[in-house]
Amino acid sequence: MKNPKTLLTAGFFLILAGVLLPFLMVLHILESTFFLNFFAFAAQVTGLFLGFIGSVMYIRVRR
Repeated sequence: MKNPKTLLTAGFFLILAGVLLPFLMVLHILESTFFLNFFAFAAQVTGLFLGFIGSVMYIRVRR
């Protein structure tokens, strides 16, 4: 996890999962459960932090 591009990619996919899961729940494609709601929220927050850390590392490497 020392590569900033890896962190950015992982953060992107986690944020994407955190957006798509509630969208699929609203469309009633997936059943809304407590675990799935919590997982979507945790994926979104974790992706946000990983993206932020990855972007800071990327800027630090480029300087």
